[in-house]
Amino acid sequence: MKPLSLLLAVALVSATAVLAGPAVIECWFVEDEGGGRLSKKPAALLLRQGPESPPPRPDLDPERYLKVHDPAGTLLAAFRRYPRDAPAPRCEMSHYVPLPASANWVSGLTPEQSCPRALDGTWLMVSMSSPVLSLSSLLRPQSEPQPEPALITMATAVLTVLTHTPTPRIRMGQDALLDLSFAYTPPTPKAATSLAPGPPPFGLEWRRQHLGKGHLMLAATPGLSGQMPVAREGAVAFAAWDDDEPLGPWTGNGTFWLPAVQPFQEGTYLATVHLPYLQGQTTLELAVQKPPKVALTPAPLIWAAPREAPPELLCLVSHFYPSEGLEVEWELWDGPEGRFQKAEGQRWLSALSHHSDGSVSLSAHLQPPPVTTGQHGARYACRVHHPSLPASGRSAKVTLQVAGLSGPSLEDGVGLFLSAFLLLGLINVLGWAAAYLATSKDSTEKKTQ
Repeated sequence: MKPLSLLLAVALVSATAVLAGPAVIECWFVEDEGGGRLSKKPAALLLRQGPESPPPRPDLDPERYLKVHDPAGTLLAAFRRYPRDAPAPRCEMSHYVPLPASANWVSGLTPEQSCPRALDGTWLMVSMSSPVLSLSSLLRPQSEPQPEPALITMATAVLTVLTHTPTPRIRMGQDALLDLSFAYTPPTPKAATSLAPGPPPFGLEWRRQHLGKGHLMLAATPGLSGQMPVAREGAVAFAAWDDDEPLGPWTGNGTFWLPAVQPFQEGTYLATVHLPYLQGQTTLELAVQKPPKVALTPAPLIWAAPREAPPELLCLVSHFYPSEGLEVEWELWDGPEGRFQKAEGQRWLSALSHHSDGSVSLSAHLQPPPVTTGQHGARYACRVHHPSLPASGRSAKVTLQVAGLSGPSLEDGVGLFLSAFLLLGLINVLGWAAAYLATSKDSTEKKTQ
């Protein structure tokens, strides 16, 4: 019975994994009404369903209620691994018109400027984004909605471009690896048989946009000859199909690698996959971070007499990036239980200092109020919060000693003993040296006589 129970458990786990993720994605259908105005109407994508009929959606136009057929499985697999606690993706849908790519380096994909008849008909572009993925998918809907029991339009996913790292956070100086995968299914059997067996040639383009400026970072057309733009900043892409089935569907990899990233390289990265007359694009927001170093002076002890103010505390927060999002808190810890409260006193921040690597530094200052004898042994802490740090932040502490309340410790006794021993030795050495010099002087005088 044990093997049977194990098989049943594995089957249940597999079924749960297959059914994970949202079954329906709510979207907005965006149309241009002319005059610079856009209209937004509700739409929905049915990614999967059980043995029953599609759930009815009387609130939707049947042409905007789409049941997705995904032969490559890329779109469905992305949502099977979608975390249950993640927010629903933002989804927009719009009409798409197949056209040849405008860039010269990718013109070899479309030697004929006229679009083939196999691509005639209605096309839709679906774009989705969330904290866990960003994708676009070209859908080829059927001409008429399916009849009852639920009016719904069947649509085939032809080209899907996907990343599972839509908002990468890279530490300054480390390499950035921006994930990208794509999948292509010929829209019609005729389109598949009209080409040579195997996956079609494609173009891969990575661009960066930041502070109003755009740059072509890398371009590649595997399998095609022609002059390619030079890659910038040492960028490399893994541009290749993953398989070579004769009729498809096919999946590919366009992951982008950027070495030793610096602050000027952050921004929006646009990844575009070009196929003959079809293009799919997704976006990634690359942020560069560097956690701050935190040092507190004077340290490790500060002294103050009762009813007198301790010396000013200086917390140096150095070499961090970005400058936004930094918070400095002052805490006063008291007692062995680790209780703390907000430290009182006058506080201020210095101006930012900029370094050659793009990082910045500043200093935070605290002038504590006069102390009492009950604060002996308390600790002042400077706690820093920054997007590059864990939620608890990073801190440095100093201990407050109130004069007259602490006797010499064992360490103090050992230090005094060693100091006395060294001082006695030094006196003896000086005495021996003086005696030696006096003896040498007498011997010299006797020889001259």
